[in-house]
Amino acid sequence: MPPEINSRQLVFDALDGQATPRPPWGPLAVHFCAREAGASLRAYSTRPRVLADCVARYWEKHRPDAVWISADTWVVAEAMGAAVCSPGEDQPLCGAGEPLIRQASDLDRIPPADPAAQGRMPILQEALRLVREKIGEEVFIAGCFDQSPFSLAGALVGINELMVKMLDDPPFVRAVMERCIEYGVAYGKAFARCGADLLSTGDSPAGLIGPERYREVALPAEQRVFKELKETTGKLLSLHICGDTTRILADMARCGADVLEIDHQMNLRRACQLAGEKIALWGNLDPVGLLLRGDHDAVHRKAREAIEAAREERHGRFVLSSGCTLALGTPAENLRALKDAARNW
Repeated sequence: MPPEINSRQLVFDALDGQATPRPPWGPLAVHFCAREAGASLRAYSTRPRVLADCVARYWEKHRPDAVWISADTWVVAEAMGAAVCSPGEDQPLCGAGEPLIRQASDLDRIPPADPAAQGRMPILQEALRLVREKIGEEVFIAGCFDQSPFSLAGALVGINELMVKMLDDPPFVRAVMERCIEYGVAYGKAFARCGADLLSTGDSPAGLIGPERYREVALPAEQRVFKELKETTGKLLSLHICGDTTRILADMARCGADVLEIDHQMNLRRACQLAGEKIALWGNLDPVGLLLRGDHDAVHRKAREAIEAAREERHGRFVLSSGCTLALGTPAENLRALKDAARNW
């Protein structure tokens, strides 16, 4: 592709359904950036300049069309008061201790959302601003504003207990998710102000509750978050749910997001058909079996197959990517294969 064509605009055009000279590529590179730069995951997740430097170095080395700003799945839960720990210098932060919420009265202890002051939310915002400053307008920046309401409720209550409460105490679940909606919207708005081109959120536990419960419990909350963010920020919005989402993907397409991030377990052709032509897809190569353990030729072949599948399904709204976050230790030559498949189309 001619060097004067801007990667950021290329992604915007693809997500908008416009004809592009080639498909954009943007793997979900998070902790991978830290490992490549020689930074510990603890530093990456708690120090904004470290995170920003790692992402910028990753971009300078591989030149993807899109980069991701994310740390782990506990940023908002921690901001709400959940206990979080770092098991080791090179381990991602995770939940610790007892669940934050055991009964409805516990919700009163959660303060109003304030992304400028709570937990690591200010750290991630500063990292996003720094990445925008370092890379300028050259690259598309996806900012992950952490968990969707159902997933966040699982972190606060405990996922097993949340599953039980869905059946035994629906009002309790709704009350918890109301606070999760509040925090998700506030954090998404903050990321938008910091320069994110796309706001992404994950709701993978919602993929485990079945289509009926997804439509009753998780989807309405997702819709409220996306509606508020679209109306107030105008940003592109994305939803990530891991695994084979065949049974709920048509419902996911109604959540209000512009983009669905598709895992490798989902058949891409089927995803194109279920999502419909107005929803962009981002994915969906296997981050472990292929990108970590495969070789250059295998990655190149599978990447070409994914591009061809989207084209043959007339799904122009497509970004070539890993189906989930890149594994630590993913060989650089496999990212080069991914890049070559997109750029030499």
